[in-house]
Amino acid sequence: MGIVLEYRGLELNVAEGVYLPSDDSYLLIDNLNLEPDDFVLEIGTGSGLISLIAAQTVRKVIATDVSPIAVICAKENVKRNKLEGKIEVRRGGLFDPINEGEIFDIILFNPPYLPENNKNAKKVSDWLEKAWDGGNNGREIIDPFIENCKYFLKPLGRVLMVQSSLSNSSKSCDLFKNQGFQVEIRNSKSFFFEKIILLHAWLVKK
Repeated sequence: MGIVLEYRGLELNVAEGVYLPSDDSYLLIDNLNLEPDDFVLEIGTGSGLISLIAAQTVRKVIATDVSPIAVICAKENVKRNKLEGKIEVRRGGLFDPINEGEIFDIILFNPPYLPENNKNAKKVSDWLEKAWDGGNNGREIIDPFIENCKYFLKPLGRVLMVQSSLSNSSKSCDLFKNQGFQVEIRNSKSFFFEKIILLHAWLVKK
């Protein structure tokens, strides 16, 4: 059993134990700015909604998740929406599922970004907890992602990454710059306890 959603012509079943698309998901979706020939990587796909939206525009999407429950859920949603030819779902953390030689035009990432002592959701399951638990400072996944993402991007590749004001977005901007990116805050949404920020980073031509 799960929760069935309809969104932008798609039908989505979000299985129990899989992150339900929320404000951070929709912030990313509303600012995708994709091109028809793009080869896209989405890390942490969850139910697969963002990859499904992207696949309506782009050439091909690789969607990954560390959770076996999410991988099964995303695969079922890809099939449900008849997008098997556009999306390949793989299991693994960060860049582990990427094949040798695969490089992307854009990487999409809604990482676990809440500091452990600031989580505002009750513990539901271990895999669901991993969707938002960013460790002690919220950066346990964010930092290694930023430090390695350029190796999986084409020369002018770009990144769209969501994070919270609670996990030091300024540090993320500095890390992106240190890795050879230009970076901007593409958009944000404020709540009473935090601001959700969408960072857009792109490699600078040398």
